[in-house]
Amino acid sequence: MSEPTSRPRLGRGLSALLGDDGEDYQELDKARPARELPIEQLHPGRFQPRMNFDEAELKSLVDSIREKGILQPILVRRDPVQDDLYEIIAGERRWRAAQRAQLHEVPVIVRELDDQAALEVALIENIQRADLSPIEEAEGYQRLMDHFEHTQDALAKAIGKSRSHIANILRLLTLPEEVREMVDRGELTAGHARALVGREDAVALARQIAADGMTVRDIENRVSKSSKSRGGKKKSSAKSTDTLALERDLSDVLGLKVSINPKGGENSGRGVLAIEFSSFDQLDDVLRRLNRPIDA
Repeated sequence: MSEPTSRPRLGRGLSALLGDDGEDYQELDKARPARELPIEQLHPGRFQPRMNFDEAELKSLVDSIREKGILQPILVRRDPVQDDLYEIIAGERRWRAAQRAQLHEVPVIVRELDDQAALEVALIENIQRADLSPIEEAEGYQRLMDHFEHTQDALAKAIGKSRSHIANILRLLTLPEEVREMVDRGELTAGHARALVGREDAVALARQIAADGMTVRDIENRVSKSSKSRGGKKKSSAKSTDTLALERDLSDVLGLKVSINPKGGENSGRGVLAIEFSSFDQLDDVLRRLNRPIDA
């Protein structure tokens, strides 16, 4: 699906669209400056990618709001169903903190945004503020791809990230649920998680990382030694450096785990290419790429 030419490049232009502080918001919408709305007329957005709110950070924001008020307006759109309510697009944490600070009204800017723009803005606003865990970020990207038929290339352009970043972080969604939850809780870093992608013993390794405080380098060394000990000489010599590099390149392009298994030796020119996917939407994305004209 082609992207409308009128849609803004949200990744590069988010500060122009949203502003990085309250003053930018005001510059953004002089014709529709921030206004006060009763706090009960706002509700969390259904496209909010953030699932977890750090309690210590929230408490700190409550203290700041009590002392200085809300410095940056909350970005909202009218609720599609109830005209007297407003859906939060960016600023749910401020709204939660304002409730704890017992504010009766909050400053808002009302924008007309469709569902796709609402999800894009909510996702990028959180990413730019480093508010999302790697898993939440990946799930936000996957929602954009699933609901709005974004390819990884189109998604990268829309949010101002590299395609390889999109591909690498989407691979985290192939991890077992327990490992993803550990990343969400901050027990594992994104680097740890990437080292576990595709591992059958990912859960056991993840638990050991959390218990022993292992570094990413420790994990990589452990995985390398484990592979050699299990496979012996035959296993370690099964794939050349070039084949492994091709696997990594294809995985980065597709955002999915790719295996190249030579048949009859590395120089035979024969083999099997395996692409792992976890949804038919991911498979459709691969098929669209394969059917794309070479000069496109």
